[in-house]
Amino acid sequence: MTKKYFGTDGIRGKVGSGMMSPDKVLKLGWAVGRVLASRAQEAGLNKRVVIGKDTRISGYMFESALEAGLSAAGVDVELLGPIPTPGIAYLARTLRASAGIVISASHNPYYDNGLKFFSPEGKKLDDELEHAIEAMFESEMEIVESAVLGKAYRVVDAQGRYIEACKASIPMHLRLNGLKLVLDCSNGATYDIAPKVFAELGADVISIGDKPDGLNINLECGSTHPEALIARVKAEGADLGIAFDGDGDRVLMIDHKGEVVDGDELIYIIAQSRQQQGVSIGGVVGTLMSNLGMELAIKSLGLEFARSKVGDRYVLELLNENNWQIGGESSGHIICLDRTTTGDGIISALQVLAHLVQHDISLADARAGMDKFPQVMINVPLQGNNNPMQASSVQQSVEQAEGRLNGRGRVLLRPSGTEPLIRVMVEGEDEALVSELASTIADAVRSAGQAA
Repeated sequence: MTKKYFGTDGIRGKVGSGMMSPDKVLKLGWAVGRVLASRAQEAGLNKRVVIGKDTRISGYMFESALEAGLSAAGVDVELLGPIPTPGIAYLARTLRASAGIVISASHNPYYDNGLKFFSPEGKKLDDELEHAIEAMFESEMEIVESAVLGKAYRVVDAQGRYIEACKASIPMHLRLNGLKLVLDCSNGATYDIAPKVFAELGADVISIGDKPDGLNINLECGSTHPEALIARVKAEGADLGIAFDGDGDRVLMIDHKGEVVDGDELIYIIAQSRQQQGVSIGGVVGTLMSNLGMELAIKSLGLEFARSKVGDRYVLELLNENNWQIGGESSGHIICLDRTTTGDGIISALQVLAHLVQHDISLADARAGMDKFPQVMINVPLQGNNNPMQASSVQQSVEQAEGRLNGRGRVLLRPSGTEPLIRVMVEGEDEALVSELASTIADAVRSAGQAA
């Protein structure tokens, strides 16, 4: 059954249009409150929802709208303020709330915003619950009696609680003393928390992208734009750099030579670390976009490897299905189920740093066990609601590319789950050939889209 409003990761869109207008968000808050209040009552849970946000300016507006809608449904609200998405998942669980709501559009620009939802266990909502919320949203809004309206509270120690949870994800005796780190907080939700976490563990911390003004979130900074971080790591002679996205659930790193270490490589390092500690993680989950070099490297560790559809919820589903512990995406969305319930940029970075410190090696050395295949991805904007992927010209270009790769590479076309784009990915041993084939397929997709 297709969902009308929920995408692969909650609801997202341009501020002021579609579901991301204050009146829609208010009613959505009411619908969430009605559904979750009913379930909470059945399960003996509190009728209480925690709300956190990133730093974009529209967060104030949507926070107030959600608060009003939840109150109208008779649900209390606990406001966390600016805090990374995984922090909200953690606090939903530890504060024994009936749900957690994140106001964020992740790596998107400030003029977009969105809503993500977490269960009382700190996990993404299942399809059944999202369908129930959509059905309630389309019903007539009925406000509870005044005597049972929800109340709102400010959680004053939310940041401190989450900081301690992050630090507790690595051994108590471990210190980062002697490590010089540059953090790029993307002018987002990690801007205040991440520097404190790493500094309190003993690292020499230099921060950039730590001055949010409501409009500069993800603007030429963070995990999607690592250029400034690369330059700063080199200029400071730092051991490495760490880049988060706007809501803090993704992380990429920069080694001391200024080279990007992506999510695939970080997952490999974490998996290797667990293996060397004698910790059983079962296997590793990547996605359809994960580099073939990652798959081969994981298997070389004696671990199983499986691919899910793109999206952290699908990674999590496959991890749970296989009873495995580690998985994620090349974008840096990494899930360590032996440490937390969802993708967490700070905690993932700490797992890598713990490995480097314990073995006294550099990030460049740690990544050396994985040889990445050249991979090119081109984003082709969609025009209207047409689907050029079904065009015969596109399918023919894919078949021709696969023939030229001759079994030593992959071609993948998929629509983005968060933006109106078709992502064209080609991977193989020959970088020049990979680039040529990706460009050819992207041109075919673009032409088919214009002709439709």
